[in-house]
Amino acid sequence: MELSDANLQTLTEYLKKTLDPDPAIRRPAEKFLESVEGSQNYPLLLLTLLEKSQENVIKVCASVTFKNYIKRNWRIVEDEPNKICESDRIAIKANIVPLMLSSPEQIQKQLSDAISIIGREDFPQKWPDLLTEMVNRFQSGDFHVINGVLRTAHSLFKRYRHEFKSNELWTEIKLVLDAFALPLTNLFKATIELCSTHANDASALKVLFSSLILIAKLFYSLNFQDLPEFFEDNMETWMTNFHSLLTLDNKLLQTDDEEEAGLLELLKSQICDNAALYAQKYDEEFQPYLPRFVTAIWNLLVTTGQEVKYDLLVSNAIQFLASVCERPHYKHLFEDQNTLTSICEKVIVPNMEFRAADEEAFEDNSEEYIRRDLEGSDIDTRRRAACDLVRGLCKFFEGPVTGIFSGYVNSMLQEYAKNPSVNWKHKDAAIYLVTSLASKAQTQKHGITQANELVNLTEFFVNHIQPDLKSATVNEFPVLKADGIKYIMIFRNQVPKEQLLVSIPLLINHLQAESIVVHTYAAHALERLFTMRGTNNTTLITAAEMAPFVEVLLTNLFKALTLPGSSENEYIMKAIMRSFSLLQESIIPYIPSVITQLTQKLLAVSKNPSKPHFNHYMFESICLSIRITCKANPEAVGSFEEALFLVFTEILQNDVQEFIPYVFQVMSLLLEMHKNEIPSSYMALFPHLLQPVLWERTGNIPPLVRLLQAFLERGASTIASAAADKIPGLLGVFQKLIASKANDHQGFYLLNSIIEHMPPESVDQYRKQIFILLFQRLQNSKTTKFIKSFLVFINLYCIRYGALALQEIFDSIQPKMFGMVLEKIIIPEIQKVSGQVEKKICAVGITKILTECPPMMDTEYTKLWYVIPLLQALIGLFELPEDDTIPDEEHFIDIEDTPGYQTAFSQLAFAGKKEHDPVGQMVNNPRIHLAQSLHKLSTACPGRVLSMLSTSLNAEALQYLQGYLQAASVSLL
Repeated sequence: MELSDANLQTLTEYLKKTLDPDPAIRRPAEKFLESVEGSQNYPLLLLTLLEKSQENVIKVCASVTFKNYIKRNWRIVEDEPNKICESDRIAIKANIVPLMLSSPEQIQKQLSDAISIIGREDFPQKWPDLLTEMVNRFQSGDFHVINGVLRTAHSLFKRYRHEFKSNELWTEIKLVLDAFALPLTNLFKATIELCSTHANDASALKVLFSSLILIAKLFYSLNFQDLPEFFEDNMETWMTNFHSLLTLDNKLLQTDDEEEAGLLELLKSQICDNAALYAQKYDEEFQPYLPRFVTAIWNLLVTTGQEVKYDLLVSNAIQFLASVCERPHYKHLFEDQNTLTSICEKVIVPNMEFRAADEEAFEDNSEEYIRRDLEGSDIDTRRRAACDLVRGLCKFFEGPVTGIFSGYVNSMLQEYAKNPSVNWKHKDAAIYLVTSLASKAQTQKHGITQANELVNLTEFFVNHIQPDLKSATVNEFPVLKADGIKYIMIFRNQVPKEQLLVSIPLLINHLQAESIVVHTYAAHALERLFTMRGTNNTTLITAAEMAPFVEVLLTNLFKALTLPGSSENEYIMKAIMRSFSLLQESIIPYIPSVITQLTQKLLAVSKNPSKPHFNHYMFESICLSIRITCKANPEAVGSFEEALFLVFTEILQNDVQEFIPYVFQVMSLLLEMHKNEIPSSYMALFPHLLQPVLWERTGNIPPLVRLLQAFLERGASTIASAAADKIPGLLGVFQKLIASKANDHQGFYLLNSIIEHMPPESVDQYRKQIFILLFQRLQNSKTTKFIKSFLVFINLYCIRYGALALQEIFDSIQPKMFGMVLEKIIIPEIQKVSGQVEKKICAVGITKILTECPPMMDTEYTKLWYVIPLLQALIGLFELPEDDTIPDEEHFIDIEDTPGYQTAFSQLAFAGKKEHDPVGQMVNNPRIHLAQSLHKLSTACPGRVLSMLSTSLNAEALQYLQGYLQAASVSLL
């Protein structure tokens, strides 16, 4: 695409159409942009538009499109074509920083994100002048520009907060510190001076405080991995200024908005974070400054109101106290009983209250409420911080703290009892307090794993939780209902099993509650209870114990999906999946109605898939229905195909990318259920599965390979007779996969199925070419993963076609090649093979080479009789631990890690394939098989085998071999 006005005009029109609410206009425009994004100059056209277009909406749209384009295409993936040509990359890096700095804030944010995506890949090696270019802009004095630089630096450096330590990372941070720490410190001091100069100018203060927030965030990122020498030397400057900013109050920066945090609150909360970082990680160096920070933050907590806008500040301030109180160094600051009482009374209890804003979120923004409350993303809520502070204080002062709070809990419960309908919030706070007091250690998988011995959890449950859940109306006091359900969920390991069994019908009943939070919690609690493990690793709650509730459980779960706001509720769908898994054949009578409802849901969500977890559990539930029913009645597979194929066809025709990998997995499961020939409905689909476009998407590769394997297992002869013209296409897929380091193992899966199942004559003409391709790949890039797969393949080939055929095909490519493969690959590398079936295939294959390949005994192969080292290697495969070393230079790209938003492949656990053992029928025990084969060979050439072994095989291997011969009751002649 040329950089011409005509192309700019075309691009403008298509970008406009992508904003159209009508999918008939929007989709084709999106498809068009997708089709041209590989063209040279496309990104430069977008940058030109966002700089020169007269329409603001086009500028913003171009900036978002550009950022997403960079996100999808910038990373260069090994074995895949470079999606952006080099000249475009150079031009983008040359122009993007100045363009970002001169753009309005809305566009500046998008470009800043794009710079950080490019920086993640290219900085510092391929973009060495980025830092200099940014630091130089600090001199400009223009805070719009400076804030642009700070924002970009923040998005570039914030990854230092969660990267693992490595030499590479430390080198990069050192480079950044050398160039950035001093200018940042000078900018910090200058900005603080400007704040006092402009103390009465509200608009100037807003810009300056935005800078200070970004500077404080950069301080956190640059200090996170370790305490840099520069910051240690300049701690006085930073900490003194941070302290004075914490105590600063300027009326001009106060906002009337009760919800949205203002600049002053945001800055103070970041400073609390910075102080907590130093108190936790660098306590020795920070000690001189700690007392004044504790005082300042305490005063801040006692004087800050309950409004939502202070939430982040209060929670960060409490987190600071929490991180200080659990360090042995600072224990003395909290020892006094009055101090503890004061913290409990003034900080903890007030911040545990359920406020009007929480109630509003509970009712009107339930999804966000659940995310924060259940999934622990409530890291910045007051309640979570207060709970962490209780936990921190209990570390050294469990007795006194439990004593102080028991008094509060009792008085709160008494208040509630006086007038429940008015005072229910007192009970809510009491439950929260008990929970935070009792929980010492918690995991998502098991709930509370360590509890405070001083709190009687079962008694509290029976007296205060159960009565709420047993009340006749499920819609009364929804917050207390949710608290009660959450209590069961959290303390499921502490409450006795009989109490859990009493709770199950109560939870099933609450699936009907109108409140989204209540019925979601009920579903989640059931799902968690069903995964608990009892003795012998079986589920704690058995299918027999659930028998009386099966019908009402399934009815209420599916009904809950029809409640307003829960049509795609992932917790309910996960509970459906888990119920199927627990109940197994008890669900068979309900399958016809269940599969109808699941299919309708699938059809509805395929129009616009937006909830990945919900979709995943829905497909898992479909797989479970199929597995459970067809296990009892294999003929039922036809009725599932009837129910699902119409929807699947629609998904494939409309190219619903998110669902296609799932559809292939379910189809594989269905096809594997067929015992005889492949039904014609599948054969009609077969040619479409070989279309290159399907294989372009990485997420499709594993399920497509599995589906093709199912075709080969069930219908190789049909393919050979009715679709022989498709065999080159099948091998074309293998060729594409084998060329990629990320997907070569998938290529081998496919090749092994072709070798194992296809009639030999149908692949005869392609065999030599297959080996040549494999050798080319071995020469060009030999990786451990490739070698392991290659070894399994050649041994499977040997089992299928005979050892002589293997030797002949190798030697037909190049004379003596067979010996080279034995010497250079099989003997030295066989120990790397992993997996029981894989090892068995290799053992049987090598046994055949040793005992059923005449040239091994009669030609120059005998002088190596590669037999001795090969036999030694085989005994090693049986007896030595697997060699799992991987050369340093091999770093595989994880398949899930490919960039952009291509649909990643998500493996369906319940569509899992049974492990297939191609030599199972033929060989049960490979050690005994080796002994029997050697016996047979020695009968054919008496004396030779025995003399060779006794003179050349090392003693330990010989001992093992004698053990195999004894077990097989044979001897060598």
